[in-house]
Amino acid sequence: MGQDVVLSELDKNFLLNSIRDVNDFPKPGIIFKDITTLLNNKDAFELLMNHLEERYKLYNLDFIAGIESRGFIFAAALATRLKIGFVPVRKKGKLPSTTVCEKYELEYGFDEVEIHLDAFNNKENARVLLLDDLIVSGGTAKASASLIKKLNANLVESCFLLNFTVLDGKDKLSKIVPVYSVLEI
Repeated sequence: MGQDVVLSELDKNFLLNSIRDVNDFPKPGIIFKDITTLLNNKDAFELLMNHLEERYKLYNLDFIAGIESRGFIFAAALATRLKIGFVPVRKKGKLPSTTVCEKYELEYGFDEVEIHLDAFNNKENARVLLLDDLIVSGGTAKASASLIKKLNANLVESCFLLNFTVLDGKDKLSKIVPVYSVLEI
């Protein structure tokens, strides 16, 4: 597999400090972690992408699946660096061709994600990395992992910029796929 590349505490702090906190968004009591300030900081974004490229360059991946919507940014950028395919995991009804979907539970109700049936070009055991900006409860990530496995792909790892340790999403997901998070908050 690949090597375990670790960021220094200085680099982790630089990345954390490049992410803006927005109080009471999307509702009162929530502190939203706004990654747009990391994205528009060329040094922070470059540091993150260099780190991810270094970590995954020896994994022999075929595809990176990014979860809608912020996961698209990191997954597409990393796929380009690794010269492999990017696959979007979208909310139900957003993909134009034949899909497979997975339902997951929300705080109040359910939602669904889907992926094209031919997302991995019908390659048997395609080696796939699942990537998103953050994991909290893990519902979307777990549903996305299930979709990838339904297509007989080899889900090698899931990766998140931020793991919110207040909930156990990372622990739940790690029961079905190895999980790497760049930053823990």
